Amino acid sequence: MFGSILQRMILWELTKVFLLSLVGITGILLMAGIIAEASQQGLGPTQILAAIPLLVPSTLPYTIPATTLFATCVVYGRLSADNEILAIKSAGINALTVVRPGLLLGLAMSVATMGLYYRIIPYTHYLLRAMVFNDAQELLYSLLKKHHEIRYSSFPYQIFVKGVKDKKLIEPIFKRKDAHGAIDWVAYAREAELQVRPSQGQVDVLVKHCVVWGENDSSGVLEDKPFTVELPKDFGKQNQPRPRDLTWQEILERRVQLQKEIEELKVNASKFFAWKHLIGDTDALPHYLKSCSDKINVAQQEIVALNVELQMRPALSLGCLFFILVGCPVGIWFSRSDYLSSFITCFLPIVFVYYPLMLCGTGMAKEGKFNVVPLVWGADAIVGLMGVVLFWRLLKN
Repeated sequence: MFGSILQRMILWELTKVFLLSLVGITGILLMAGIIAEASQQGLGPTQILAAIPLLVPSTLPYTIPATTLFATCVVYGRLSADNEILAIKSAGINALTVVRPGLLLGLAMSVATMGLYYRIIPYTHYLLRAMVFNDAQELLYSLLKKHHEIRYSSFPYQIFVKGVKDKKLIEPIFKRKDAHGAIDWVAYAREAELQVRPSQGQVDVLVKHCVVWGENDSSGVLEDKPFTVELPKDFGKQNQPRPRDLTWQEILERRVQLQKEIEELKVNASKFFAWKHLIGDTDALPHYLKSCSDKINVAQQEIVALNVELQMRPALSLGCLFFILVGCPVGIWFSRSDYLSSFITCFLPIVFVYYPLMLCGTGMAKEGKFNVVPLVWGADAIVGLMGVVLFWRLLKN
């Protein structure tokens, strides 16, 4: 039965290696990928440090399966290299007794990953977006410190600075764009300071020794007189969340809502079609029907994306268990006690087989041209089948 000294020892070794490798791989992923990209985009150290706890849960569905496989290969490879597996078999102990701790770890990590997807990961995505919106002033200063300019198509102004010292903009230039994107107003100041008002969608600019040129505004000098810069209309507002940002319950509710919208569009299109034919005015029919068709297609694409997300979450979570089925026999047969050999042994299959199949299958499923289930679960099915065959051969021998 489970709970013998041997099984507790193996489980403890698995847990130690798993936790150490999880911290290491997650840290490398954050430092080399996410944090580096955030720094290049102009986010300050304070914002990055505040964002790290919110970014970690999003990486765990990818790092937990990999570290589970790594821990399994290391521990069982070391046991086999030290001839402990051979001694256990010579004592008449079934090999299944040895691999039960690995199976327990894989099952526990699958449940934990699924639990993260149920609530924690979507909630941290929401908090991350809210943090960026609520700290808009710090974001603007960070961008100006990094790039010395802010000019986006959705931003009604262009801002250029010579430098930023504390909260002071050194020699800033503000250029306002008209409805056609042409510059119609320019202001130059010796110093300026920004004060963001997210609720009003405005930025108050406190200037010193400011000179203004404009077509519609009178040119002149603004001596210590503030002016207001409009933010984009959608700035600070939560856009339609992506499927990965929704909790399990929200995905189901959103899918029902989209189904109702599609039915309403079809009913309205039928009524409009019948009414126009009744009065003999069919000129507006093609445009209206095309508009309804486009809206229905958009809703159907979102439903497909939601269905893919519903399938992808348990598929990625169960990857931990399937990796254990492969890692235990491979670790025992390769008999490697060093970390480098175990690293290469366990990561080559998932890097070149599992994740490419998972990403390709998910991408094809989101196009809506094929059945979602086999595409999303294909990688798990292949790895699981490999694991069952390897496990059968291990128990047979």
